[in-house]
Amino acid sequence: MSYVASRLSAVKPSASMAASQAAKALRAKGVDVIDLGLGEPDFPTPLHIIDAAHFAAKAGQTLYTAAAGTAEVREAVAGKFRRENGLDYTPDDIVVANGAKQIIFNALMATLETGDEAILPAPYFVSYPEMVKLLGGTPVVVECPETTGFRLTPALLEKAITPRTKWLFLNMPGNPSGAVYSQSDLKALGAVLAKHPQVLVLSDEIYEHILFDGREFVSFGKACPELKDRTLIVNGVSKSYAMTGWRVGYAAGPAPLVKAMSTIQSQSCTSVCSIAQAATVAALNGPQDEVARFRQAFEARRNLVVDGIRKINGLTLSPPEGAFYAYIGCASLIGRKTPKGVVLEDDAAVANYLLNEGRVASVPGVAYGLSPYFRISTATSEEVLTEAISRINAAVAQVE
Repeated sequence: MSYVASRLSAVKPSASMAASQAAKALRAKGVDVIDLGLGEPDFPTPLHIIDAAHFAAKAGQTLYTAAAGTAEVREAVAGKFRRENGLDYTPDDIVVANGAKQIIFNALMATLETGDEAILPAPYFVSYPEMVKLLGGTPVVVECPETTGFRLTPALLEKAITPRTKWLFLNMPGNPSGAVYSQSDLKALGAVLAKHPQVLVLSDEIYEHILFDGREFVSFGKACPELKDRTLIVNGVSKSYAMTGWRVGYAAGPAPLVKAMSTIQSQSCTSVCSIAQAATVAALNGPQDEVARFRQAFEARRNLVVDGIRKINGLTLSPPEGAFYAYIGCASLIGRKTPKGVVLEDDAAVANYLLNEGRVASVPGVAYGLSPYFRISTATSEEVLTEAISRINAAVAQVE
């Protein structure tokens, strides 16, 4: 007897979660492992946000809410989009879900027919292709090499679009590469999309506040307002406000799409936790000092990792422009042997070697659709990152 539906046969578990679990398994055996597999801030949630949640709970805000979110949280999201991104949305254009991943899942469930295609510029977030496949769609992976800054170009986009294309995914700053799109980059992509009115755009902007070297964030919606009626802007509080465990994501888009996503949510999880929604209102409307402090710390950590990796013979790293990851090139290690005589056939083998011999957990580039690389999270202390780089250096130096 099988308990698993056939649609799950092509869906893989999260690679970043798998890397973290492997590290935890080794730790349980007494092995000292540095886990750089998962990407989440190591800072506590700002106190005023926790206080708002506490107040909401004590005030009795502990009941079901509207599926799309409370009026207060959707007003706060609309205000954030106006204030920070220059985007004009009403609360009816906004839906709140249990994390940005559920936002994306609901959007795909609401729109994909069997065989519909979703263009995924690689390297991409590990969950994108799995969600597309789970909901009957076909991922169309477009490799965006390091020579393009890991960015999708208009020529690559034009080549990938077919009559079955339903979605284009964009993620900026990108996970895992940290790539950022300028306004001119986005306008150039928009010009291609204007010729293909069947294509919807999912712009995942969850890392928007984590930019380096003085860069300014431009939302796809701001760069291409003429495509508003087929653009879904995805965001959330997890990364910018150190709220990964609160599980709140949000999106703005065409009202009919948002309504369909809300219907799906009403028949699955009902709504987001009422207390977490109150915390989100405080995050978006309250002081933003901690957001700036977090960004400064992430940039310092980025600099430390870039400097450290560049000193390791056999590895390469283009400085990430945002987010809190390092997508490290390991092409020169492929085909070489470990001290135990094991051939490093691909980046999965490299990541496995770094875990078992270097005692550093990372995620192989194959999980992101572009090899040979491996990703480490830089969302941890400088002390931990310094030790991780030292371990990686020692492990790489032993490869023959």
